[in-house]
Amino acid sequence: MVFQGDEHDTIAAIATPYGESGIGIVRISGPEAKRIAERMFRPRRGPKTLTSHHIRYGEIIDPSAGRVIDEVLLTFMAAPKTYTREDVVEISCHGGFEVLQQVLEAVLRAGAREALPGEFTKRAFLAGRIDLAQAEAVLDIIQAKTDEGLRLAEEQLRGRLSQEIEGLRDELVGLLVAIEAYIDFPEEDIDPPSTTGTVEVLRRTLARVEELIRASDDGEIYREGVKVAITGKANVGKSSLLNQLLERGRAIVTAVPGTTTDVIEESVNLSGVLIRLTDMAGLQEPRNEVEREGVRLAREKMSEAHLILLVADRSRPLDDEDRQIFREVHGKRALLILNKIDLPPRIAAEEVKKEAGMNDLYPISALRGDGIEELKGGMVGAIVTGRAKRGGGELIPVNLRHKRVLEKAQKAIGEALEGRKREIPWDLTAIEIRQVLDILGEIAGETTPEEVLEMIFARFCIGK
Repeated sequence: MVFQGDEHDTIAAIATPYGESGIGIVRISGPEAKRIAERMFRPRRGPKTLTSHHIRYGEIIDPSAGRVIDEVLLTFMAAPKTYTREDVVEISCHGGFEVLQQVLEAVLRAGAREALPGEFTKRAFLAGRIDLAQAEAVLDIIQAKTDEGLRLAEEQLRGRLSQEIEGLRDELVGLLVAIEAYIDFPEEDIDPPSTTGTVEVLRRTLARVEELIRASDDGEIYREGVKVAITGKANVGKSSLLNQLLERGRAIVTAVPGTTTDVIEESVNLSGVLIRLTDMAGLQEPRNEVEREGVRLAREKMSEAHLILLVADRSRPLDDEDRQIFREVHGKRALLILNKIDLPPRIAAEEVKKEAGMNDLYPISALRGDGIEELKGGMVGAIVTGRAKRGGGELIPVNLRHKRVLEKAQKAIGEALEGRKREIPWDLTAIEIRQVLDILGEIAGETTPEEVLEMIFARFCIGK
């Protein structure tokens, strides 16, 4: 998407979701925001001239027709102490679709143009109020689905990642200054830079970049959720388990084997982690085309899952179908679940663990709910195992774009390090360090290509 129009135009948009609500907001930003507002706003008392950062009560008038559109609260905020660092007006109307649309159309007729997706936040970025990583955090806050995802987004909005990157760049800049002084002023008898010291700085930078790359996996879990597939043969209680984890009856449960022939996907929040559960057809030998497609989809979802819940039935002996599923799950991150402990046992827990090749087992009754809380704890433990939180107990928020930039930086730093070990000319090392600085600058938006900026802000809703 390409932004149309002058970035110094006055823009306007509805800043709240469409639908019925108590309050809806029309936001205006730009050099004409105050003039447009004063033309349309009729205060119930006091002067017509607007004072910055004061809320006024009155009516919005359609200037072209002279009629009252709505009774509102209006806030004028003068630059630069605003979200965009431009003059901003927010009109708080009643939250119906028609009234908001009429207010917006009147604002547009008065001289504003409709804002494009993310344009308010893009202006905040271009004005230097926030950097690009912080701008992305605004979207992450809007889209956060768990407490931990929201916390990470707020950390990013406060500049946590940007500060980390700036620290790395500062050290590289110090290194580059010493190298370029040696290259540019040979007549000053400046001592050559230390190869040992340069290698040490590059190694330290590389190690930190690699740590941030690893942190991106943690961030993805809290932002996007963990894909968890419930698998096992038909009628072992997969759908009943889904309903227990969701704490509601989402899947149809019957005593008839093969009731679930399609894929059912639902989400649940466990200890701040978004779990994206998938219930699917049992992995039995298909008897018809419908079952064949269900089994194919089940295997596809199982291959995509971060964690598999492998369900066996304690009330009947293991058979070849169970063993085939055990082989398919072998080597994947999985929890072994022994269901139907409310029924007389036909198989021992130790035998199931031995056949499945897994040490930990969770006995449950998906019918009564026995063992479900222990299973939930095991799921969270399996997801966060090995994901030690960095830096004073806090994760560094790193999204997919940041990860790709960091991977480019990782490669460039590695090349600079190898070159220095081979004692290549210092001017080549300087070029390689400048390349690393440019790459790292993409995270905060200092060196980000325009087309990448457009793609980022196009993901925002109109009005933000």
